[in-house]
Amino acid sequence: MREIDFEIRGEHITLDALLKATGLAPSGGGAKVLVATGKVQVDGQMETQRGRKLRAGQVVALAGTRVRLAGSTAASDAALAADAEPKNK
Repeated sequence: MREIDFEIRGEHITLDALLKATGLAPSGGGAKVLVATGKVQVDGQMETQRGRKLRAGQVVALAGTRVRLAGSTAASDAALAADAEPKNK
């Protein structure tokens, strides 16, 4: 099985956008068909909502390919920096 590690920017990515970004779907229409026909799984369960919001830690599977979602390093660094800033009382 082919495995892809995909880093998302921000809090989430929609399922159809992920399929396009990884090349698993040639277009938005292609992603819509793959999802509507039940060929895509999210965390081991068939997913039929192409606009489903996916977050870091989730796994998407399609036709012998698994995509593991990871959070953006830049987003994590920004969150850590915000926590480190002194707070005014």
